[in-house]
Amino acid sequence: MSVKLTTHQKGEVIIVDISGKLTLGEGTSALRMKIRELVEGGSRRIVLNMADVTYMDSSGLGELVAAHTTVTRAGGEMKLLNLAKRVHDLLKITKLYTVFETFEDETSAVDSFSVA
Repeated sequence: MSVKLTTHQKGEVIIVDISGKLTLGEGTSALRMKIRELVEGGSRRIVLNMADVTYMDSSGLGELVAAHTTVTRAGGEMKLLNLAKRVHDLLKITKLYTVFETFEDETSAVDSFSVA
């Protein structure tokens, strides 16, 4: 099964629900295109809900970093929500948990964006 991305909005925050495998190829390119589309459309506050990510490899991790860079360069912020234990451990091992702000519930992720 490839990755499935759906989005919904809470105020100015776009939540991208990711389900499936975030791996090299279709999974990472789908995420890349979605992030680019959101940023080009003016979204600057993005939360990636990873509750249903069943597997993520190093290219999936690389894509998260690339997405973060894309959003940050555009003057926005990207946060992660509902990390599976394996994904959380992967971020810890690679020291990337210092790059991403992570949350356990959608409300606190949405509320964490600075109100401009």
